[in-house]
Amino acid sequence: MEVAKKSKQKVIKDKGPKISWREIRKQKELILLSIPFIIYALIFYYAPLGGWIMAFQNYKPKGGLLHSQFVGLAKFKTLFSNDVFIRVIRNTLCMGIINLVLSFVFSIGLAILLNEVRNKRGKKFVQTVSYLPHFLSWIIVTGIVMDVLSLETGIINQALVALHIINKPINWLAYPKFFWLIVGFANVWKETGWGSIIYLASITSINPDLYEAASIDGAGRLQKIFHITLPGIKPTIFILLLINVGNVLNAGFEVQYLLGNGLVQSVSQTIDIYVLKYGISMGDYSIGTAAGIFKSLVSIIIIFLANKAAKIAGEERLF
Repeated sequence: MEVAKKSKQKVIKDKGPKISWREIRKQKELILLSIPFIIYALIFYYAPLGGWIMAFQNYKPKGGLLHSQFVGLAKFKTLFSNDVFIRVIRNTLCMGIINLVLSFVFSIGLAILLNEVRNKRGKKFVQTVSYLPHFLSWIIVTGIVMDVLSLETGIINQALVALHIINKPINWLAYPKFFWLIVGFANVWKETGWGSIIYLASITSINPDLYEAASIDGAGRLQKIFHITLPGIKPTIFILLLINVGNVLNAGFEVQYLLGNGLVQSVSQTIDIYVLKYGISMGDYSIGTAAGIFKSLVSIIIIFLANKAAKIAGEERLF
């Protein structure tokens, strides 16, 4: 009994890697290489967090952070009593969820379809073409979207009129009910190819013997996809889902700002646009900072909840 107790204590004591000066000296090249990135993160990610104090002040540039009046949670109360901000949260959340769902479905779908292509040249060509939009700026992408949806020369209107689906061209960007889907599919067109890369890499790691065994058993392509490919990339799907679910409130800024107009303002404004409009343009930096803090805290909470749910379900998790 005593021996078992001692061995148990030893296991607990030995748990975790030991860090010694000898180990540090052995890894000194890696440590030196990481120092610039650590400094970059400290300067650009952590040092600006000191500015969060503005959310608890009636901040005035003249007084600065040290001499502005402290008002506690007054700015947060103002924020959440504002109907515009509540609507902005709704818009951001809905567009974030739409972007998340569409990007996952289309990226996984494209990766699986490319994996099924046997012609190597055709596969490389499709891959290259699908990756290219990722490298375009949102200004170019929104310009293409506007041209495609144009009232007079847009290919969508021309095709729908020619097929007699609609009687006359529609001004798509003038109707609030279409705006979220337009933003969602603009994101899909831009990021699907790039997002499929990691899924393709994950598919290549699946043991080919599984496919051969399935073929011998008479499984078709769809059966292989549903019973081998999708289960094989499930850990990757869960990890990427957990990483991206925290960005649900990062629904975007450029695409909504550039495609938005007065007619769709009620559905186009996101938290980032709200911060620009009320926090910077109107000079109320405290309100803008409070909105930014709210967005960050909600994102952190969502990540923790999603990770906890994945742990309970027995799936892959971040920590």
